[in-house]
Amino acid sequence: MNNQSNLLINLSLLLSKPTGITVYAKNVFPYLKSLEPTLLASQQYQDFNTYLVPNNLTPEQGTKGHLNRLLWTQFKLPKIYNKLQASLLFSPVPEAPLYSKCRSVIMVHDLIPLRFPKKTSPLTPYFKYYIPQVLKQAEHIICNSQATAKDIVDMFNIPAQKITPILLAYDQQHFKPLDIQQEPLNIPYFLYLGRHDPHKNVNRIVEAFANLKNQQDYHLCLAGPTDKRYTPKLIQQAQELGIEKQLKILDYVEYEQLPIIINQALALVFPSLWEGFGFPVLEAMGCGTPVITSNISSLPEVAGEAALLINPYNVEEITAVMEKIATDDQMRSQLKILGLQQAKKFSWQTTGEQTLETLKKFLPCQV
Repeated sequence: MNNQSNLLINLSLLLSKPTGITVYAKNVFPYLKSLEPTLLASQQYQDFNTYLVPNNLTPEQGTKGHLNRLLWTQFKLPKIYNKLQASLLFSPVPEAPLYSKCRSVIMVHDLIPLRFPKKTSPLTPYFKYYIPQVLKQAEHIICNSQATAKDIVDMFNIPAQKITPILLAYDQQHFKPLDIQQEPLNIPYFLYLGRHDPHKNVNRIVEAFANLKNQQDYHLCLAGPTDKRYTPKLIQQAQELGIEKQLKILDYVEYEQLPIIINQALALVFPSLWEGFGFPVLEAMGCGTPVITSNISSLPEVAGEAALLINPYNVEEITAVMEKIATDDQMRSQLKILGLQQAKKFSWQTTGEQTLETLKKFLPCQV
């Protein structure tokens, strides 16, 4: 039998309020159990060998958490790797010790900070200088879509054969059609789910909503964490357009509540300017809720033929499809059926098994 610690899985950045990366990591590692890995985590996981690491290495501690984790990755992780006589590190984010003997397979979710750089963001130099080194050094790269794979090749000149795109999935038991009779707001509403960063294109959703013919009959709900840099601008925009009463800012919605809010929406409006994958699109289709999303990046890979794809830069186009969904019951029923069929194609089991097969190629032969 192999040494239990041949494979290390780095779970040092798991958050208590799950974002995409935490959702991915938590859903994939159980399928890697047959490799008898050691989890690097701040808590024990049943049926897994766990090596406890500090609990201050996550984005929940802000920039300090990121910095703590990078320092820990660079200086402490190689020592743990040697101590446990590991032969491979799997990281659910593109982080690994540089200039060390640690062999790694890493996951890249997106390169959005390079596509939409923010002058003052520490993520810009992180993506510009640190990540290219990690990618060059890695034995192999997993990513979440063909769109992200293309970005890695184009931006970093990494050979395509060094990359395996593996589509992500969603919780089918959680995100499903629910039999609920009335909207929580007692008025039909369009829903946006996500952060308020500029590349999420929320300002164009607000403008498109304001242009609806009978917009006073609807609400626009923004579900997702507010941000003092961007949310006040959206509120100001709604006031200038005279729709401040119809704009409902729900802030971070607890996981248990999400299916209820998605199920009762007229449609999810998600015209993001770029996504590595796009969980909200899949979760909405799983609930049978019609989806309006972008015809660029990974979003067509996720939505297939089951959503209304629009040019996210074209406000008139967004308004036109919102109008269609609001007034055409038949189209809503059709999109519900197509969405449920499309969502069935995605499962964490498939994602987990494909990840397992990829990692096996870079581990010593199992005895």
